[in-house]
Amino acid sequence: MSRPQPRELRVTRKTLITPNMLRVTLGGENISTIPADQESSHVKLIFPQGETKPFVRTYTIRQQRPTEIDIDFVLHEDGGPASTWAKNVQTNEAIMIGGPGPKKMITHTTDWQLLVGDMTALPAISVNLAKLPDDAKGYAVIEVVSEEDIQALSHPAGIELKWIINPHPGQHSTTLLDAVKALPWLEGVPSVWTACEFSSMKALRAFFKNDKAVSKENLYISSYWKLGSNEDQHKIAKRDDAETAL
Repeated sequence: MSRPQPRELRVTRKTLITPNMLRVTLGGENISTIPADQESSHVKLIFPQGETKPFVRTYTIRQQRPTEIDIDFVLHEDGGPASTWAKNVQTNEAIMIGGPGPKKMITHTTDWQLLVGDMTALPAISVNLAKLPDDAKGYAVIEVVSEEDIQALSHPAGIELKWIINPHPGQHSTTLLDAVKALPWLEGVPSVWTACEFSSMKALRAFFKNDKAVSKENLYISSYWKLGSNEDQHKIAKRDDAETAL
């Protein structure tokens, strides 16, 4: 299947979800080029910068309606190109969007589920939780910057939410790992879905593979960003890591 060509969408509104997360809603005449049922898939936001190569940043479709999609942005203090754009963009301004790419969903057929991530993964975790079967059990461990960033999420009653406060994302690579290690490990076969900062991802991956022997088919683990690196540098680090992890 050929990759969808980038198309122009327009900002229809902005909503501050929590102090550190801003939702930008996109629509416009090209919204029909986004296929249905794309919540949790990723899109590429393309930010032109004159005659040089544009910035491209990857984001998750948090919610989708027939005429709109929602993209949630973590508001960084240092203001990268995407979060700066989100803070400053006005209604009806245009943005080029590539994708969507494939969805990465947690396996539903195991005995229990464990979702782990920081605020960059919160949109994808939110969709995963909402789509779990009603009788699902397990945990979601979510790192946020402050208590005010805790969101009300739709989830099965058997999934326990564990919110971890870390005011300095990425600077404590074992924050999520320590929280996961403190969980009572449930009986049966788990499926694990994890996305977070690069160093934190590596620590969690080692734990799930070596300490808990989670099978490859039941483990999705990815880094969404790397402290001190832009997206292009992060891609290189991910590629090098994938080669050494084989």
